[in-house]
Amino acid sequence: MTDAELAAHLAQVAGKILIEVRESGMFEGKALGKAGDQTANQFLCHALTQQRPEDGLLSEESKDTDERLSKERVWIVDPVDGTREYGEARSDWAVHVALCVNGKPETGAVALPGLDTVLRTDAPIEVPAAAARPRMVVSRTRPAAEAVAVAEAIGAELVGMGSAGAKAMAVVRGEAEIYLHTGGQYEWDSAAPAAVALAHGMHASRIDGSPLTYNQADTYMPDLLICRPEWAERVLEEVAKLSA
Repeated sequence: MTDAELAAHLAQVAGKILIEVRESGMFEGKALGKAGDQTANQFLCHALTQQRPEDGLLSEESKDTDERLSKERVWIVDPVDGTREYGEARSDWAVHVALCVNGKPETGAVALPGLDTVLRTDAPIEVPAAAARPRMVVSRTRPAAEAVAVAEAIGAELVGMGSAGAKAMAVVRGEAEIYLHTGGQYEWDSAAPAAVALAHGMHASRIDGSPLTYNQADTYMPDLLICRPEWAERVLEEVAKLSA
């Protein structure tokens, strides 16, 4: 099984496990999110340790160690991206499985279990045509001020959505043109979405235009831009104006 096949398989199975946990009726509210996180994380980490024992591993739900820092190949996973949306039985949550090689998000998959869909780096889908007026996905509960300001500057329509993975995949799926995030994320929030977006010909970078570099000692990665390539330069220009 190739790395990409493994990533897609694990993301899909973890998604099915999460839906089973939710539909069991044994948990609700925060307890459901915790149970889902723990169950999916246990599956993903065990599977990756068994299938790729020589690689490093970073998961949101596992205690981090320095061991991964010496590895060229590091798997970065988020068992449930969008715990609130998962608990509310919405469709805008995701499972992230990425393989970063020398810090680059080369391979990965993002499962959208609520939509019964897995987007992957080795099997790109055909990206629909862009809308005449750009659509920018933002947090449905707390849209970042910078994103709102850039949307106003370029005349973009704001589309509220849940998890980071769901927002990034909305760009890949042709439901939006731009995903601009500021205000805090970690490596597991964007590694798999960035890998999948790049494989589909999208732009993916930090909001200052610098590359996304993973497997750092400090896993905090507070900002992200994933968009159709024709919008990258304009959005980065508008972001730069905000900090000038």
